[in-house]
Amino acid sequence: MATAKDVRIAPIKASDAAALIRRVHYSGKVVNNSQLHLGAFLDGRLEGAMSFGPSLDKRKMQGLVRDTPWNGFLELNRMAFSERLPRNSESRAIGVAFRMIRKAYPHIQWVVSFSDATQCGDGTIYRASGFLLTGIKANNQIIEFPDGRRETRFVLTGGAPAKAREIAALYGARMGGGSTLKPFLDIGAKALPGFQLRYMAFLDPTALDRLTVPVLPFGKIEELGAGMYLGHQISRVKQAIDGDQPNSGGATPTHTLQSQDDPA
Repeated sequence: MATAKDVRIAPIKASDAAALIRRVHYSGKVVNNSQLHLGAFLDGRLEGAMSFGPSLDKRKMQGLVRDTPWNGFLELNRMAFSERLPRNSESRAIGVAFRMIRKAYPHIQWVVSFSDATQCGDGTIYRASGFLLTGIKANNQIIEFPDGRRETRFVLTGGAPAKAREIAALYGARMGGGSTLKPFLDIGAKALPGFQLRYMAFLDPTALDRLTVPVLPFGKIEELGAGMYLGHQISRVKQAIDGDQPNSGGATPTHTLQSQDDPA
């Protein structure tokens, strides 16, 4: 039986990473400004991909660590692994990737990534891979249409004008001249409740001493109700298992947990 040590990590073309991410990642979407793509191979077959690049709001991210050069950090934009890979493949792959980055790009001091606890999970893999939790915030950036389609607020409010117009035409939404979500809300779209968690890993240990935000204990995730696993809020799943619901005759029914392959 294969183990995580049988997984080979190597650079891959952007097109190969994009194809796998679209097939495996729960969002089905790539990040176009990713610059470094590493693949996870098992028995010679590409089964996983990690895409690194600059953050969308790079100037804001740069300030997380004092005196970071403009090219001194990366964001892990996407991480997608198929179910064919053995247990612990993700954490091993991240470790190998970091060693490769240290060797090839010694100016990279740290890596930031985000967990989407609105649609996917709260970052179990990051915690197992030595990342530190540095931020938890309520997230209203994912917009769901009545037919189940999901887009980001950024896209719909001017971040990608052509795509916003295309979506508006598809649903018959009347867009005005401003950067507003109202045309989409008027046709029944709504913001999904949830959280976004920020994780950081330090390739240069001295960068940790320059961190300008607090390191949060992992227990803060449960405390704030931000836990999510495979697209389901952990608090709801736990409640269903425990049957711990006041004024109720039993456990709360939940849908079967399903793997959903969306700053990784």
